[in-house]
Amino acid sequence: MTDDALNTGKPPLIIIGGPTACGKTAVSVALAKKINSGIISADSVQVYRHMDIGSAKVTKDEMQGIIHYLIDIKDPDEDFDVTEFVRLAKEAALKCKENACVPVIAGGTAFYVQALIKDIDFEEEIIDEKYRDKLNEIAEEKGADALINELSITDPVSADSIDPKNTKRIIRALEFYKNNGYPISEHNANMRKKEPAFNYIYFVLTGDRKEIYERINRRVDEMIKDGLVDEVKALRERGYGACLKSMKSLGYAQINDYLDGKYDLDEAIRLIKRDTRHFAKRQLTWYRNENMAYGLRTTEINSGDFDYDPDKISDYMIEICKEKGMLQ
Repeated sequence: MTDDALNTGKPPLIIIGGPTACGKTAVSVALAKKINSGIISADSVQVYRHMDIGSAKVTKDEMQGIIHYLIDIKDPDEDFDVTEFVRLAKEAALKCKENACVPVIAGGTAFYVQALIKDIDFEEEIIDEKYRDKLNEIAEEKGADALINELSITDPVSADSIDPKNTKRIIRALEFYKNNGYPISEHNANMRKKEPAFNYIYFVLTGDRKEIYERINRRVDEMIKDGLVDEVKALRERGYGACLKSMKSLGYAQINDYLDGKYDLDEAIRLIKRDTRHFAKRQLTWYRNENMAYGLRTTEINSGDFDYDPDKISDYMIEICKEKGMLQ
């Protein structure tokens, strides 16, 4: 898709993505202030109330008066998925449009953003708990290879492309075929062909990998200093146990294991840093591979080239948006 797509009548959208600890929050606030807009969070954990420190949730002071959507809208024991995100993000974008401003999407859950841009239909995804439990039992008893073998019969394309260690995606592919009668690979191929529902400019903040990893390590140390352990304790006291999907998020899962006596705090901190670095690496891979597969154009900005200064980065973004006709 060419930049000429920005001249169509579709609603505008500015997106700020990138790996964790690359400065998305500060840059999005700086940008929103300068263009008089609101920010729609694309973060799968920041939707939850009481989960502030571990999710690096933007604080009231950091918001600087900018309205933020899709933050603190769920309790930790409530479900939240990509379908609900797309619906609520569309509603928030409409509110921004009514206020004559271009909405800013900011967050690291790239799958959510991809689904929003392409307006991907997830209505066909029916959850069959009994079938899912059966597949999980097979995985535990016989290993993921048994599931891959089954998937290769109905969806060889997915069987060849899915990481054999990614049991969750294998199960999802098997569920999709059972519920719909055709492969999820076919569904995904059709979604890739869809035209975007928005006129968008998709900025991806990057940086030197070593520097990003160092920023991650410092952020984790700050989270511990700011009271992450006490935050998890408070969540547990409210009745939000370690088995919840929200409590299995990065940082929360490791602190839960520490509180359950599986290892000491130093080991929990080491694991949070390690797993967050691995997550950042996967995020970068997604932005470069998955978005390309879906025909989504992105503009990479090396935050290090701007000394991680949100004002400098946001000014550069505005220049690009003006050049492409997104902003006046």
